[in-house]
Amino acid sequence: MTKLGTTELDIHGLNLGCNVFGNTADEPTSFAVLDAYTAAGGNFLDTANTYGGGGGSETIIGNWFAKRGRRDDIVLATKVGMGDQRPGLSAKNIAASVEESLRRLRTDHIDLYYAHKDDLDTPLEETLAAFDQLVRDGKVRYIAASNYEPDRLASALSISDQNNLARYVALQPHYNLVERDYERELAPLVARENLVTLPYFGLAKGFLTGKYRSKDEPGDSPRAPRALAYLDARGERVLAALDEVAAAHHASVASVSLAWLRQQPTVAAPIASARIPEQLVDLLASVELTLTDAELTALGEASN
Repeated sequence: MTKLGTTELDIHGLNLGCNVFGNTADEPTSFAVLDAYTAAGGNFLDTANTYGGGGGSETIIGNWFAKRGRRDDIVLATKVGMGDQRPGLSAKNIAASVEESLRRLRTDHIDLYYAHKDDLDTPLEETLAAFDQLVRDGKVRYIAASNYEPDRLASALSISDQNNLARYVALQPHYNLVERDYERELAPLVARENLVTLPYFGLAKGFLTGKYRSKDEPGDSPRAPRALAYLDARGERVLAALDEVAAAHHASVASVSLAWLRQQPTVAAPIASARIPEQLVDLLASVELTLTDAELTALGEASN
């Protein structure tokens, strides 16, 4: 366990993505994944009001809380602001969305509530004041941002500071070994402002599991086309470097990929999802895997 940045939340080193719940994983299978993850010491769930067909993921997690009595053991993160049902970050939308999420999740509070996507049509002041009210009301403990550009994130933090409003404590960016735009402007800003990151697509849509190595034999996985988009000369260099490090540690390529991400500056815990319990093995193993400085450098250079 480690602290989530400046918060009082103790989190596991793997943030379990629950986007598959209610989508490619039905409720019984999702329960099995949650049971296996928590049995291994995991306590950090990431969902959203849009996952699982507009609330399906939250509903499954809420049902699991009710049946297992585990709410107090879990750091629960969900989101508002995307999708067709309740788009945007207006005060009205945030107030309505949080009530719906709380009902589905069968809880009276959310530990980490994200602005899922920046809303250029709503003043930042309005959004932050609405989030601040949720914190004051005890419905949300901390707030965070996802899919924000550096200038907008900096402005939001400044507005919170100037107006004594609840402040974003974390950022959820698209970041992994083959998607490194985050490092240019967002990472320095996050470090400067004492935030932490919880990266999504930590395994690059499956490419960094090492399972997708030939465009001629993509397999039958629905995510294969997206994963194989990374299979160019650079992608092959990355896989070769991952293979070498994985062999040295007797670990899987997926474990090494997530370990690299977890050890990057500002990263608190990468997000990764499991459709079945068996897929958790490599994900959880990444938390116990510590790469050497030389290995981190070799992987980073391969992906440049």
